[in-house]
Amino acid sequence: MATSTDNVELVGDETVKNVARAALFAALMGAFAYVSFPNPISPAPVTLQVLGVFLAGIMLGPVWGGAAMVLYLAAGAAGVPVFAGGGAGFGSLLADPTLGYLWSYPVAAALVGVVVHRGVSLRDYRAASTPLLVGAMVAGTVVIYALGVAGLMAVLGIGVGEAFAVGAAAFLPTDALKIAAAVGIVRSDAIAAA
Repeated sequence: MATSTDNVELVGDETVKNVARAALFAALMGAFAYVSFPNPISPAPVTLQVLGVFLAGIMLGPVWGGAAMVLYLAAGAAGVPVFAGGGAGFGSLLADPTLGYLWSYPVAAALVGVVVHRGVSLRDYRAASTPLLVGAMVAGTVVIYALGVAGLMAVLGIGVGEAFAVGAAAFLPTDALKIAAAVGIVRSDAIAAA
């Protein structure tokens, strides 16, 4: 007795597309980590990774945006040099001054996605108002700063004030530019046509 498997669909097309998108954004995060320069005020460098977190949450939504960041962290933990400055390994997630930022990325992407999509169901992110987009990214930035500051305090043994100064305040100007860039990308005619 032969069994036909020609018409068996093990995974839906939408799931395959979302996994591919998550992998693409995880790779984009790794590339954004290489766009890095030292911040003279902070032990953590300035990278484009926060822009990647914003775009993942906005474009993929809370579930798949968060999943993309988890995939990014898993790749780095497995030894793929995708962390800032080409860093890699599980030790980066446990002992580097940037550990709090890294752990914040899935949470921040999910939060940005929940705000933009007004829940866990995907909506057309291009229909979101600019104030909603900016508010979502500001909320994501708060999460990134909170965990980043906590990580700096734990790894470097510094107090809250100093950790806030070097872990959050030092990044405000560049992160404001990343928010503006993300709004520009979302509002871009090239993206809207896709």
